[in-house]
Amino acid sequence: MYKKALIILAAIMVFGCKANKSAEYRTADAGAVDTKTVFVSPEWVNSVINKKQKESGNYIILEANWGSAAESPDYNSGHVPGAIHVDIASIEEEPDWNLKSAKDVEKSLLDLGITKDTTVILYGADVSGTARIAYAYLWAGVENVKILDGAIDAYKKAGFELETKANNPTAVRDFKAVVPVHPEYWISIDDAQRKLKTDPNFKLVSIRSYTEFCGETSGYSYIDKAGEPKGAVWGKSGRDSDSMDEYVNDDNTYINLQQLKDLWSDVDFTLDNELAFYCGTGWRATIPFLIMYQNGYTNMELYDGGWFQWQMKPEFEVQVGDPNKPGVVYTTVEKLPNDKAAKY
Repeated sequence: MYKKALIILAAIMVFGCKANKSAEYRTADAGAVDTKTVFVSPEWVNSVINKKQKESGNYIILEANWGSAAESPDYNSGHVPGAIHVDIASIEEEPDWNLKSAKDVEKSLLDLGITKDTTVILYGADVSGTARIAYAYLWAGVENVKILDGAIDAYKKAGFELETKANNPTAVRDFKAVVPVHPEYWISIDDAQRKLKTDPNFKLVSIRSYTEFCGETSGYSYIDKAGEPKGAVWGKSGRDSDSMDEYVNDDNTYINLQQLKDLWSDVDFTLDNELAFYCGTGWRATIPFLIMYQNGYTNMELYDGGWFQWQMKPEFEVQVGDPNKPGVVYTTVEKLPNDKAAKY
């Protein structure tokens, strides 16, 4: 599957090349953290395991990767004690790679033994894939979602032991809430198009590489057309669709709010706008969403369909080129060339 191959490449690129940054915001000790705090230290995760946190009575640790546990780059060679593997495909599906239906996402949660009250601690080889799962669970209504910052490498570097035995979930029958609890975290392609035309405070923010934003490449081997929705603004990402360099530190932890503000110091939107993040198929865009969520913002959402879904609509308006520079072209999807797929 094209998407699966791309994800493997993404994990390699993210671990191979990183900007020279540091994770100043990490919870370095094992103190209590707020429910809305998403990114947590290995020390905190270990303290949960050792029954030293309020979350210790009802938690689950999930190693998130695309495919089965046997296909995971980490799970069988060593994982956080008690961790259960979760396939990222459990919350998204073709043809658009949008989130699955509320019913299907709820079933995935129940099969894992997760209710709205379960503390979910996630980690995985791909920073955007892990963020994708975290976002989906918040949308569904899980009230306490965490990400082990720095993933398995951080846990090992902290000196904590791993295990290799496989762990299996115990299913439950009642999520204890109607899924999705937070439909406002998600925006449809039709609403995104309408808001672009009618709401000046609305900003459709591309979390993609500059070459993708300018329409030089689609960024994906299975997407032939390149460009962006007309009116989209650039929120940065990395060198290409395999990279989130600007959103992660050199130790593969996520950037903090101040780093996010610095990154966005020269963009065409502010933190006061309504911000709908998108990327190619809904992974990269979840990272700024989670950073803002952790810091108390409520004026953001995910346009889940991204460029993949937009370029399936022949009549939809698009831009090719940087709108802030000469030479940008405004046209429609049906008039775009079909030779912009990424070549790996």
